[in-house]
Amino acid sequence: MSADEQILTLEQQIFAELTASLLEYVAPVQGNAALAAQLDCLLCFAGLARRRGWVRPKFADSGVMDIIQGRHPVIEEMLPVGERYVANDVFLDQNEQQIIILTGPNMSGKSALLRQTALMALMAQMGCYVPAQSAVISIVDKIFTRVGASDNISQGESTFMVEMQEAASILNNLSHNSLILLDEIGRGTSTYDGISIACAMIEYIHNHPAARAKTIFATHYHELNDMAEKFARIKNFSVSTREAAGRVVFLRKLTAGGSAHSFGIHVAQMAGMPRVVTDRAAEILKDLERKPSPRMKAVVAAAENPMQLSFFEIDDPVVAQIRLHLHNLDLNALTPIDALNKLNEIQRVVNA
Repeated sequence: MSADEQILTLEQQIFAELTASLLEYVAPVQGNAALAAQLDCLLCFAGLARRRGWVRPKFADSGVMDIIQGRHPVIEEMLPVGERYVANDVFLDQNEQQIIILTGPNMSGKSALLRQTALMALMAQMGCYVPAQSAVISIVDKIFTRVGASDNISQGESTFMVEMQEAASILNNLSHNSLILLDEIGRGTSTYDGISIACAMIEYIHNHPAARAKTIFATHYHELNDMAEKFARIKNFSVSTREAAGRVVFLRKLTAGGSAHSFGIHVAQMAGMPRVVTDRAAEILKDLERKPSPRMKAVVAAAENPMQLSFFEIDDPVVAQIRLHLHNLDLNALTPIDALNKLNEIQRVVNA
């Protein structure tokens, strides 16, 4: 054996003996590291709570979530010096105010309110103080959120498909103690489809036979505000604004009652859209509001009749032809070939 081989063998022996001697200390070192991590996390919680004025939440078993002057912990931390976060109250329970339909302009703070509600529920249950004046929070077993937009290009799934998949997962897995936070469900398809889907989802959550999941549903579909008149546990809230001299000031304060405007054109102006475009958009908007289409009237009417969203209520000549085809069918005498031929006729009507 050469000198180099002897040195290598010796090094391997020393390393093996050293490793064997250290193995007995691995478990204690890992345990100490875990304890140090927990202590570091708790110290961070305590430091933030003391510096930012957070409070100790109270827990209830009545299904109530009552947050007074709640704030978003991350947004508040990032505000410029001297600027105060606009705090808001959020109350949800399972008997009187199970579902909040939240309307308001773009950029007014609806999504921030959804996120801070979820964060406070999660922070409270992990042993942290919460950014609020006071908070009574019932234990939640699931927090469901559908906020933001994303697609799945690798699987060929559009933004709307992903949105519907996530919404379906929520509806199929909600429980009596769930917290559901939905932001602009249905915006990825046509207005009529979007309103119908949003309305049906809210009805499903409200009328669920086994669960009364606490829900906040943020939307720009102002037609959904009419649902509060038809369902006992649905309430309308909006994020307030002030309009003066053609400009919109976002007050970011939650108030009872629905909003009738989204101020999308004002937001487009703030984003730097050419003035000729925004002026023309304002003209088109006034014309649409003055002369709503028959389809929109039908959708609004359907939203006012719980569980009566009907495809055949839409005042459209194509739908009238399809209805006539179906009305004249004798299902008892219909053969499979006849059914395929009839379906082909209906398809030609739709594609005409």
